[in-house]
Amino acid sequence: MHKVLIAAAIMFGLYAPLDASAQQKVRVLASFSILADVVREIGGERVEVASLIGPNTDTHGFQPAPAHAKAVASAKLVVLNGLGFEGWADRLVKSANYKGARLIASKGVKALSAETEGHGHDHQHRHSDRFDPHAWQDVANMKIYAANIRDALIAADPAGKDVYAKNADAYLKKLEALDAEVRQLFSGFSKQERRVITSHDAFHYFGDAYGIEFLAVQGAGDETEPSARDIAQLIQQIKKESVKAIFVESISNSRVIEQIARETGAKLGGTLYSDALSAADGPAATYIDMIRHNAKTIAAALR
Repeated sequence: MHKVLIAAAIMFGLYAPLDASAQQKVRVLASFSILADVVREIGGERVEVASLIGPNTDTHGFQPAPAHAKAVASAKLVVLNGLGFEGWADRLVKSANYKGARLIASKGVKALSAETEGHGHDHQHRHSDRFDPHAWQDVANMKIYAANIRDALIAADPAGKDVYAKNADAYLKKLEALDAEVRQLFSGFSKQERRVITSHDAFHYFGDAYGIEFLAVQGAGDETEPSARDIAQLIQQIKKESVKAIFVESISNSRVIEQIARETGAKLGGTLYSDALSAADGPAATYIDMIRHNAKTIAAALR
């Protein structure tokens, strides 16, 4: 009798197996917009992704609120950068009483020291006493992030293994092509030419990977205004080393950078993106767009 009822239900379209699009999506919460973008690339239609810190938002001033705890509690997987980037994460997870899976996306990355080098300042990275957390600025590191995200999604949703593996393979190929593109952009510049100034010391990994020396006005993640002594030292160094270009970082105040440009004659090279993507209609709407935009902006200014 049960089989007859099922057959009748199928006949009238009332008893059909759910396809992947009809199944409940896996809720993933990423700490900031760059991680959320990579999760979407690999998760595809099987995931529903939210970000605690959205595009064009300074991560350094983020303070979790009750709404953020609620978002954590409803997630099946929480994805964090690690390396001290989210100093508030443990408190937030505890307040949300979250018992689900948590991924540190930078797991396996060779972390660089938090101590800034090469520009005469003595800033320490505010996020961590040991490591610079901006590892995503090196595309080779993002390949590690992507593999970690793939594995975490498979663990959270084993039925989607083939989808996640296929999407990850496609994304890794895009990252390989991006890495080659960036290297080609800078291939024609001498070591002396590869020196630029930024308003935020978040490009150590990019510089290490692609041979660019970044001199920063502020220490990475430092929320305080640079001192007059810091600015004077940097101006002297720019003049001495004939630094060509100065860049404003998307989440930083441009006032000091513009002052330095006026006093040194170095040209303003444009806006770079470090800790956050742009809005969807901006030049850095995805991670790949962000790296390509930064690389092209720097290369154009160095010519």
